Amino acid sequence: MFPQLIQFKSFCVSLVMTACLSPVLSVAQTKAVSVLTADSPAMSASSREVIRDAFKDALKAGGFQESKNFRIQFESAQDSPEQLERVAKKIVASHPDVLIAMDARSAQAAIAATRQIPVVFARVEDPIRLGLLSAWAASGTNVTGVSNAVPLTKQLAVIRQLVSGTRKVGVIYNPADKDSVDQLKVVQEQLALAGMSGVEASAQRPMDVGSAARSLIGRVDVFFTFADPNVLQSYAALIKVANDAKIPLIATDARSVRLGATAALVVLDRELGLQAGRMVVKILRGARAGSLAPEVARPQLILNAVAATKQGVGLTDAALKSAGEILK
Repeated sequence: MFPQLIQFKSFCVSLVMTACLSPVLSVAQTKAVSVLTADSPAMSASSREVIRDAFKDALKAGGFQESKNFRIQFESAQDSPEQLERVAKKIVASHPDVLIAMDARSAQAAIAATRQIPVVFARVEDPIRLGLLSAWAASGTNVTGVSNAVPLTKQLAVIRQLVSGTRKVGVIYNPADKDSVDQLKVVQEQLALAGMSGVEASAQRPMDVGSAARSLIGRVDVFFTFADPNVLQSYAALIKVANDAKIPLIATDARSVRLGATAALVVLDRELGLQAGRMVVKILRGARAGSLAPEVARPQLILNAVAATKQGVGLTDAALKSAGEILK
């Protein structure tokens, strides 16, 4: 009887210790996060780095430290559906706990590659138009994310805020690119509603951007740029024209302001990364991606004080105080 009693007590102690330790072991399990990015002029290497650091900071604040209880893998591909599809499938084959897609095309590739692994998109302006979500609500699928959409009305309001009395706004677009034509139409409509009018110039190739901008000198009060690939690729040529002619250049993305535009109302990369990272933390802690409603990040004004001086823009105290970031 005595040996059996000892064995029974040992079994009980072992059972209790296992029960006590199992939650610790489950928390300590290493989680894997993969990040997919499309190599595109729309996102600079520095922007990628800022977002990546913000992801890590948000995960660390949520209790996930790299090399301790989570690992993160960054993958990029050329900005083409075929290349992104290949890399997305490679990521899915490694079975990460969460797949983060840092732009629209990466998100499309990630969602096409898996219906099981949670996908969190970031830097996607309109996930509904792209077919990533069916509505601005919890999807019930494996998809959620953070949009960096900033209403065009608010972006155009920056023109009035910084350059009072503006009537004519110069816009460069590619008439051979349907998306560029569609964006131009919306810009023209919103400018009219704001009491301004758009004066367009076409650039079918990146090398045409400089000459298109020069054709607008004397005809416009301000340049305004949106996400036209040709313009983004040859932004330096546009900046030179704006500086030489002292025409204020207002953009819709932070990269353009860092290159030399005067201002833009944007979602800053770090804030976007932190917000997406906090969403990933919820998923790593057990939340289903489909139960998390998509979020829209808060926009902030970013100013380039050097560019403003070159382009003849006097930044008021009110503008400086309202800015989330000022480049000097």
